Amino acid sequence: MSPDPRVDAYIANAADFAQPILREIRARVHAGCSQAEEAIKWGMPSFLYKGKLLCGMAAFKAHATLGFWQRQAGPGDNTEAMGQYGRLQHARDLPDKRAFAAQLREGMRRIDSGVKAPRRAPRAALPIPPAFAQALAAAPQAQAAFDGFAPGYQRDYLEWIGEAKRETTRQQRITQAIAWLSDGKHRNWKHEKH
Repeated sequence: MSPDPRVDAYIANAADFAQPILREIRARVHAGCSQAEEAIKWGMPSFLYKGKLLCGMAAFKAHATLGFWQRQAGPGDNTEAMGQYGRLQHARDLPDKRAFAAQLREGMRRIDSGVKAPRRAPRAALPIPPAFAQALAAAPQAQAAFDGFAPGYQRDYLEWIGEAKRETTRQQRITQAIAWLSDGKHRNWKHEKH
């Protein structure tokens, strides 16, 4: 299959450390699955096999991720970031080529046999930081929007606020969250198609 220019652009725009990781993932997918098609799903490069999502990759400020969709979750899965391998910072953080190829083959086998990708168990609810709870209580429109969101959209806000390392950053995020919620916006509203 020919490369998707959107994936080329995504890789070119990724941080310098992430580009070799993304290129390596792409090369391994095409080496292990000659029928793989490239696409952009949820704003990230993805690889399809017979029209079904096989795996995807993403780059962030300080790490990249890799996730196989057609698989059973395993006890060794890293849950600190999207995907099964945690925060990838070097190509050497990827699974070895043999394990990578085995996961591709397993994903293709599952797609060929019609097995649906397993659903993840719902994650435990996150507590609402007290400062955010106070801000929501003072902004009824924001509170109503937050309460009306699905748990995943609520979690997006709670993780974003909770991940702030400094109190000043946390307060800035709470202020921004209240503004967006008052407009009925999800945390990642900028990435949604309008």
